[in-house]
Formats: sequence, C-alpha cells, structure tokens
Amino acid sequence: MRIVVLVSGSGSNLQAVIDAAKSGELDVDIAAVGADREGTYGIERSAEAGLETFVVNFNSFPTRAEWDAALTEKVASYSPDVVVSSGFMRIVSPEFIDAFNGKYLNTHPALLPAFPGAHGVRDAMAYGVKVTGCTVHWADAGVDTGPIIAQEAVAIEPGDTEESLHERIKVVERRLLVRTLAELAADAPNPAASPNPAATPNPARSPNPAGSPN
Repeated sequence: MRIVVLVSGSGSNLQAVIDAAKSGELDVDIAAVGADREGTYGIERSAEAGLETFVVNFNSFPTRAEWDAALTEKVASYSPDVVVSSGFMRIVSPEFIDAFNGKYLNTHPALLPAFPGAHGVRDAMAYGVKVTGCTVHWADAGVDTGPIIAQEAVAIEPGDTEESLHERIKVVERRLLVRTLAELAADAPNPAASPNPAATPNPARSPNPAGSPN
C-alpha cells in the first residue's frame, strides 16, 4: 500500500510509521512526505530517513483554493492509496478528499466527536472529563469530522497537566495509527485486480452533521 504523509510540525506520528515500515511491522511504501510550510522537523526527519519530500507552502499562494489545488496535484503525482495527516494543520477541500477517493486518514487527540479542533487535550481537561483518548478517522472537509475507524481511551490522572496528558495520548496515538495502517494494508486490494481505483467508494462522503465549515 502506497501512502503520502502530510505534516505541519515535527511529525512524531510519522516517525512511528517510518520505524514500523523499516522493521517490517508495517507493509507500506511511504512514497513521499509533504509539508505546508518550510522548515518543519517532519520534513527533516523524513529526508534523514531517505524519503522523498516536498513542500507546498501555504503562504506562497494568494488564495486557499490555489494552494489546495497545488497540494492536490502534488500529492496525486505519487499515486497514493492512502494520504495520512501526521499533525497536518490545514483543512483541505472536498476536491482534495475526492481526488483520493476519501482515503485521507487523520488522527486526533480526543475521543471524537467530543473535543474537535486544535486544542482537544486542553478542552477535555477544561470540561472535566475523567477519560479522553485518541481517534483515527477518515477525514472529510470539516474540522475533525468524518467516519471513525478506531479509538482508544486514556484516563486523565490526578495532577495531569495538558502536556503530561498529551504525551500519554501520543504514545497511544502512534500505536493506533500504525495498527490502523497495518489493517488497511492487509485489506488493500491487489492493484492488478483493481484496474479502476476511481470505483472505490469514498468513505468520507457520508453526511456528517457535526462537520464544521472552515
């Protein structure tokens, strides 16, 4: 299974995928790693691992639509079976989602649909819940919306700070992402037997009333 990974920061989830692929635990071909800005450690660590990298800098385009179109074209050039968001902090368009048949995988540090957005850990603590966790889901064009694939709970312990809780969630998040990719790779059809990838149903096209516009 070919994947393209998108990052906006350090790409710690990406490192877990790189390590699992190198060890043979994960049967994926990381075709490329891309970023939305220059100077990310995610791109640096990918280059150090010998992976192809690219940047489609959001600030280099006059409109979001033009950036999105350029990103779609660049990612599509690698013919991925799945696109993976590893802390990619940009909302993509429905056209981007459709270009990859809805196979855009995202992780989130909360048990969606609770606490979507950029501050899921902080929001869970502020609300006073006793259990939070992480979610792997097919992303759509909303904010942390789309069909849920897997979730795992993480208890909030007495004395937790946002940072300590987030670190424990990250450990679970990496494991859950690798496991989800392994399951997807195991279920991936033989390309020779599937000459028309466009016929694959789009899992992110189902109505989701929780979706938030950008």
